[in-house]
Amino acid sequence: MRRWVLTILTVLSVFVAPDLAWAEKSGGILRVYHRDSPGGLSIHELGTISAIMPMMGVFNNLVLYDQHIPRNGLDTIVPDLATSWQWSADWKTLTFKLREGVKWHDGRPFTSADVKCTWDLLTGKANEAFKVNSRAGWYFNLREVTTNGPMEATFHLKEPQPALLTLLASGFSPVYPCHVSPRDMRVAPIGTGPFKFMEFKANEGIKVTRNPDYWKPGRPYLDGVEYTIIPNRSTAMLSFIAGKFDLTFPYEITVPLLKDIKSQMPEAICDVTATNVGVNLLMNYAPPFDQLPIRKAVIQAIDRKALIDILTEGQASSGGALLPPPDGRWGLTPEQMADLPGFDPDHGKNLDEARATMRALGYGPDNRLKVKLSARNLALYRDPAVIVLGQLKDIWIDGEMETVETANWVPKLIRREYQMAISLVGNGVDDPDQNFFESYVCGSRTYLGYCDKTIDAMVARQSAEPDQAKRQKLVWEIDRRLQQDVVRPMLFYNRGATCRRPEVKGLTIMVNSTFNGWRMEDVWLDR
Repeated sequence: MRRWVLTILTVLSVFVAPDLAWAEKSGGILRVYHRDSPGGLSIHELGTISAIMPMMGVFNNLVLYDQHIPRNGLDTIVPDLATSWQWSADWKTLTFKLREGVKWHDGRPFTSADVKCTWDLLTGKANEAFKVNSRAGWYFNLREVTTNGPMEATFHLKEPQPALLTLLASGFSPVYPCHVSPRDMRVAPIGTGPFKFMEFKANEGIKVTRNPDYWKPGRPYLDGVEYTIIPNRSTAMLSFIAGKFDLTFPYEITVPLLKDIKSQMPEAICDVTATNVGVNLLMNYAPPFDQLPIRKAVIQAIDRKALIDILTEGQASSGGALLPPPDGRWGLTPEQMADLPGFDPDHGKNLDEARATMRALGYGPDNRLKVKLSARNLALYRDPAVIVLGQLKDIWIDGEMETVETANWVPKLIRREYQMAISLVGNGVDDPDQNFFESYVCGSRTYLGYCDKTIDAMVARQSAEPDQAKRQKLVWEIDRRLQQDVVRPMLFYNRGATCRRPEVKGLTIMVNSTFNGWRMEDVWLDR
């Protein structure tokens, strides 16, 4: 009997193994509809998936989150341009051995000098500068990068930071070439990745083509990817159903709209996932929102459950500054949030307290507060803005919505040229070091002018803590304090669907960051 089984297995290995080995097919253009025209193509200068998705495959990182594991973390990081890395005993020095034989798309060799140049730009030490340095807050702790020959680079930190690798693995952290200026990288980026930039026509589309000299043998499978810009969601969705596209823009299909796709195109493969994109309410720290009582009243007036039910049919989740479990690794649990402003499940009680506060501040039916609520001109921003404006009327706040085009959105927030705003926090990494240092510490990109030195000290403590269980408790304490101070409160963490035709293979949709899964080198078309 045993001999018979072995014979069968041997026969199967002869006939099946070759099919499995050659299952992936090379060739073909992946067609994707794109939601809007990005303000540029330089990943380090932008904070939107509109640029990250089409450009991530143009570049490589030192390290990368495994593209086939949906939930990113320290334990899913794999080599990329670095073949290995080593921490010093005090967690203040991180040394990378680099991959040999890698070339930039223009034929120049990749070396350790490119690593140093990239992080010199990010830390403001280079002769040139980014127009907007969107990642500056990530590298507050980086003293310098040094090189030891062409194939070794070392990151020297001011303080211990074990989680630095999580930042370097993000789609937001590509290595740039020393010999190309930041200005040129905005319009015609050059990388070492599986795809080469081909063209960008504003409001029309973006094209990338296969890099025939990619350092990873046999990759990519695709001949290229074409992104067609269709701002109208309904038009884009109907085009996908009609077969004009292979893949929808990621996470953009709402739960209600997903029913339309499945009814008209039942063969479509759709993943409904968390996104680590928090829809949040910005209240500029200028009168009257420089007062904690009025910020607290505003968040108590907003019915998070109603927002979630209307916009996601109950599938989104409430959370604090960090994505809540089970999708997130660091966020507060529902039990930990129940006593925080606006999280009490009794919305009637919240509303009564908010009205009492507003009356004490002099507002009421005969003295209503007039505000302007800004929103990026995308449905993901406009839809919650409309509902929030309706809910704020219950505490005598009358709001007017102002829509802002994508290219002007982040600059407007940075200049704090708004009163209230519906914003999306799309975390590049599900780790407190990215979120807290980028969005909450003094001098960071809070868009508010928020600054609390006590919070800063707590954030520094959690960053230096190598014991992840101890770090978790510190993170929870920080998050609770941010909610008590009503600092850019998260209205909900969105869930969205990404749909593809059955012919699209090898694509994994990430669940705790929208920005890390678009290298596309393993994607292939079965047609």
